[in-house]
Amino acid sequence: MNWDQIEGKWTEYTGKAQQRWGKLTENDLQEVKGNRRELAGKLQARYGYAKEEAEREIDDWLNKQ
Repeated sequence: MNWDQIEGKWTEYTGKAQQRWGKLTENDLQEVKGNRRELAGKLQARYGYAKEEAEREIDDWLNKQ
């Protein structure tokens, strides 16, 4: 699956994202609106990830969708 598919159906994937990253709030996920860069920023803020680590987390999650 590629990110364009996730972005286009973001509301369907917010629940799966929240299962993966429980520290993200519903508000966080609504603010992301499917934007990968925004999601990475939220992961950095909530989990203290470095940018590269946040990107790896997203890639791993994306590959499991």
